[in-house]
Amino acid sequence: MPATPRLRPLGSLTLLCTATLTIMVGCVVVPGLPIIAAALGVPRASGWLVTLPALGVVIAGPLVGPLIRRVGARQALLSGLILYGLLGAGGAWLRVPGVLFADRVLLGGATAIVMSSGTSLIATFYEGPARLAMIARQGMAIELGGVVFLGLAGMLASWHWQAPFAIYLLAWLIAALAALSLPRLPARFATAAAPLSAHEDAGHGGLLPVYLAALMSMVLFFTAVIMLPGRLGQIGLDAARIGYFLSFVSLVAVAVASTLPRIVRRCSEPGTLALAFAFYAVAHLIFATATATSLMIAGGMLLGAGFGCSVPLVNHMTVERSRTARRDHNLAYLASMLFLGQFLSSFLDLQPGGAIAAFRAAAVVAIGLGIGFAGLHRRDSLGKASA
Repeated sequence: MPATPRLRPLGSLTLLCTATLTIMVGCVVVPGLPIIAAALGVPRASGWLVTLPALGVVIAGPLVGPLIRRVGARQALLSGLILYGLLGAGGAWLRVPGVLFADRVLLGGATAIVMSSGTSLIATFYEGPARLAMIARQGMAIELGGVVFLGLAGMLASWHWQAPFAIYLLAWLIAALAALSLPRLPARFATAAAPLSAHEDAGHGGLLPVYLAALMSMVLFFTAVIMLPGRLGQIGLDAARIGYFLSFVSLVAVAVASTLPRIVRRCSEPGTLALAFAFYAVAHLIFATATATSLMIAGGMLLGAGFGCSVPLVNHMTVERSRTARRDHNLAYLASMLFLGQFLSSFLDLQPGGAIAAFRAAAVVAIGLGIGFAGLHRRDSLGKASA
């Protein structure tokens, strides 16, 4: 295997900027959703503008791996960024509902390409602890993107309903940076199959717990994101303060993700996932029962900690447990699981019992998952002790 070309700081920054686009795909329209949906002629289906890109990621995910292997991660990223900007910004001019919704689904497909190829390039240019640290920074970038773009989209929406769609064109600027800063890689980097390490798998079997963690982390996180505005309104917070609260949750996720390498060294990978689901469980129990703002803030901190301990880690675990030749394929499936979780969470407000019932159900699920991953941690610890 030839030596990997060295990535300069601008290249690293470009890959982190790319990561911000994954959460931006839906949140660009969230602050001005009622007026945007009305202007586009879909006032009764406004939620689909947010969730259909996630469905697009799920559909396109299995196709992205072969694409990356065929054209290379760098070229796939450039193509995905160009499509992302075109499909995202173009949505502002579509008035036929069917065409508009198709555009949002295709935007999700472009997001799948961007997300998987970006992580694939991180896996190529970084190894070992440096890779985990970079993927932790990738998780921080995703959440920071949510903070920045939610605020910017809100300001633009107050000026004109079409203005937030211009944010999607940021992808073209990132594409220019990627073309300048990311070195071209020989084709054998994407196709060579390195020997398996102790943590790598020949197929999806060993990755099933990772995919499950990814799926359920997003279900639990977005259950809270969807349900919290109404719940916080019940205890007296206005729309502006609810926005600040959700931004605070994202900032906590950033802070926790920055410490992820140290947490994993102390707790192991399954132990860290068990900790993440414990955070989710307590957070949802608080959201279901609290009536004081101070308790809700504590719940928000735990919610952010759950995200920060799980989503960056499942990216790293997928890379570490994949053969080199299957890495892109497995990362594409991971992207599908992450966005499938986001998409499924959008249906929880249809269940009887409202937000309180949803929070209680989410807490029970999180407790079960926490116990399961704690069992995996114990099994791995006993295996290492007996080795």
